[in-house]
Amino acid sequence: MPDQAGSSAQRIRIGLTGLAFAFLLVLLGSIISKSSGDDNSNGSQQVVQNEPNEPLAELGVAPGASATSNNSAADGQ
Repeated sequence: MPDQAGSSAQRIRIGLTGLAFAFLLVLLGSIISKSSGDDNSNGSQQVVQNEPNEPLAELGVAPGASATSNNSAADGQ
């Protein structure tokens, strides 16, 4: 089937329009998610503060070293 003269330009125009629509849709979703994420900022900071210092030691995978033993080892050397 032979290509018509205006069909390729029309396909390009439709493709670019779809691409612009997808970009605006993602941008709008990002703006909405950022505005709803501001309400939970205190909760996320609280989770970060409550994270364990040595998560592997708490799981029993690696030996844990307390802060006092680290300081005394540094003083002894």
